[in-house]
This record gives sequence, C-alpha cells and structure tokens, in this order.
Amino acid sequence: MSTTAPVRLPRTVLRLHRTALIVWGAFVAGLTGWLVWLNEVTVDAVRAAQARCSSTSWGCIDVIEFLDYSEPTGYVGALTCYSFLAVAAFTGGSLIGRELESGTARLAWTQGVTPARWLAAKLAVPALVLTAGGTALVLVFRWGWAANRDLMGDNWAFADVFVARGPATVAYALCALAVGALTALLLRRALPALAVSVAAMWLLNAVLERHRARLWPAETRTSPKPFELPYDVWRLEWGRTGTGHRATYHPASHFWPLHLVETGIVLAVAALATAAAFAVLRRRTA
Repeated sequence: MSTTAPVRLPRTVLRLHRTALIVWGAFVAGLTGWLVWLNEVTVDAVRAAQARCSSTSWGCIDVIEFLDYSEPTGYVGALTCYSFLAVAAFTGGSLIGRELESGTARLAWTQGVTPARWLAAKLAVPALVLTAGGTALVLVFRWGWAANRDLMGDNWAFADVFVARGPATVAYALCALAVGALTALLLRRALPALAVSVAAMWLLNAVLERHRARLWPAETRTSPKPFELPYDVWRLEWGRTGTGHRATYHPASHFWPLHLVETGIVLAVAALATAAAFAVLRRRTA
C-alpha cells in the first residue's frame, strides 16, 4: 500500500460499510419525515376531530389523540433513544468483529496501515456519522415533541423521551461504538461480540435509567393540607406524614441537569472503553 494509505483509510471505511451508512441515513430521514408528517398533516386531522368531538361527552378525542398522534410520536422517541443497540450490534459484529475474525484487519496491517491508525479510522468515521445523524434526530424530535404538547400523553421523564430530547442520544451511540470495538477486540468473533456488545449497552442503559432520579437532588414539598403538583413534574414519592402531606419530585427545570449528568457518565464510559480498546489492540499486535 502506498504512503497515501492513511489519507485513503477513512474513504475505505465508508466504502466497506456503505450499506450501513445508507441504512443509517434512511433511518434518520425516515424518522424525520415521520415527525414532519405527524406535525404538519396528522395533527390537522386530530384538531378537526377535536372540534367535532368537543360537544360530546364520551371522550372520543382521547382515543384519537393517543392512536393518531401521541402514540406514533412516542414510537419515534423510542427508536431514537434505543438506536444505540443497533450501533453496538453493528460495531461488535461487522465493523470490527468480522474483520478480526476473517483476517482482513491483519491484511491491512501488513499493507502500510498500523493497527492504531486502522482502529482510529474505524472509530472516527462512524463517530462523525453517528454524531451528525443523532444530532439531527434530537433536534427534530425536540421540535416534534414540543409542537403540540396538549395532544401528547407522555412526560419529559419517560425513559425514551428523556434520552431522545438531548445529547444523551449521541452519547449512547458513541458509547455503543466504543464498547462494540472493545468487545470485538477481546472476543475476536463477530457473533459473540455482537451479542455481548448489545447486552453490555442494554445493561448500562438499564442501570442509569434505574438510578436516573438520583443523578440530581430532588425537591421536597410538605404541607399540612393536601396539595397538587404541576402536571409536568416527575413524582418520586407521594404520601402522608405525621404532620401532613409530603411529596418528593423533580420539576421540569431539572431535565437538563439530570440529562447532562447522565450524558457525562455515558461519555466517560465511552472514553474508558476507547482507551481500553487501543490498549488491547497494542497488546495483541505487539
């Protein structure tokens, strides 16, 4: 391979995985188009139905809202949130695992590409693509989720909405990329690496979701008389005490502190996994 190989390496990565690039682009475009359709077309039909049903007493608008507008918007949020599982599967199984298993990686290392440069390109190119696509999805979902809040049934604290509305979407994708690479380098088999990568990312997300409410101090309100909290709070505890009523909750203003702390944790895991991947590669190729 010529001395221009390092320059051509990113292009080679894109060419080898162009199918994955096309699928990712179609995924981003499809979800974007779906949200635009919901907020530019479907919402008009829902509003018209709301006007027709305003004089009835049997609540038909509730069914229309959830089935025609709120539910599909929730599906977009779920797909955006958990797209990192597909990234983990792709990285562990195809991007890194298959090339190690087939020997393609070692062939590249004998043609003027050092192992470190090879791994750097394998991670940097998808990272840029994932960051661009993930950012676009977050921006579009934030717009779609906020456009018609009176027709939505989900709260900002819902697991998928919480992730899909901010940079944690990109952080989870980058973490999945790093974890997938580390797993593939450790196992050197595509299918086992795919399975372990997905399981590891699912576990990380499950643990953070379970402890999410503890990532930022919650607020507590007490009163000798019953009281109501705003509709957009995240209720953690609600009950009576010896002197009255007590509620522990996160107000809507806590979204960004909670979200950014979780994003930081996920990015820290991504950085550690990336460093470990390069360390494993150096040891295996020394």
